[in-house]
Amino acid sequence: MDDFRERLVALLHHSGMTWNTVLQFIKKDPSLQTAIHDEQRFFQYNLFPPSTNTIIKSSPSITSNQLQYISQQIEEYEKNNIKVITIFDENYPSLLKEIYQPPWVLFIKGDLTLLEKQPKLAVVGSREATQYGKNAISVLFPPLIEKGVAIVSGLARGIDTLAHECAMKNGGKTIAVIAGGLYHIYPKENAELAKEMMKSQLVISEYPPDTKPLRWHFPARNRIISGLSNGTFIIEAKRKSGSLITANYAVHEGREVFSLPGSIFSQHSLGTNDLIKQGAKLVMSSEDILEELHL
Repeated sequence: MDDFRERLVALLHHSGMTWNTVLQFIKKDPSLQTAIHDEQRFFQYNLFPPSTNTIIKSSPSITSNQLQYISQQIEEYEKNNIKVITIFDENYPSLLKEIYQPPWVLFIKGDLTLLEKQPKLAVVGSREATQYGKNAISVLFPPLIEKGVAIVSGLARGIDTLAHECAMKNGGKTIAVIAGGLYHIYPKENAELAKEMMKSQLVISEYPPDTKPLRWHFPARNRIISGLSNGTFIIEAKRKSGSLITANYAVHEGREVFSLPGSIFSQHSLGTNDLIKQGAKLVMSSEDILEELHL
């Protein structure tokens, strides 16, 4: 890892770091040398939001000792087959660069060739999947997998889990984008699924592996799920569902949005039906998705 990349990755290991903070550091000093080596000036830029002030005071700089420790951590990542890809690297996913605030760094474990596999379909939905949602996945997915569509989801309970499992069951490829780091899989009941995916599929996080998932990590990772994908398919969602956040990201990123219609009497279909009213493509068969992906 060259010096600039090492400094960038080191910054992201700091507990008070935000996406905008990293941007400001790069604008002030494109080499990031000041941020790492000049401890007296490290936090004189006054870049941090008030909510992080207490954290900053308790950890005022990345010292040479801290940098050495971070370097040792990165070496451990490599021993654990965790790859570190920055936005400045050639193998950073091209579609992801197009989104608002693309992750500075991706921590990845699994089959790296999936990063550029095309096309990709983001699939998200209720954590309380009904039999209707399960049946829809079992019917709609096999033709998609047969055409080489890779499934991207968030390893959450319900629809996400079913999407990953169905893709693998049918011999397809799937990517999980998680909240928190690779050493802290959430929910815990999906730890085995994550381990299996790390062998032959792909698991991605924008946070260092030892980061515990925080509440705000979950909506933030939705921009990566949709950002990696050519389109987003919503399967079952209540009106105030996190899945609708993913759909909104997809709209703003200029990607296709697909929605599974459902009963007017089911709260799990209120969100998906609303999306259709707002212009999402109604999906009744796999062909409805394949034709928009030009397959």
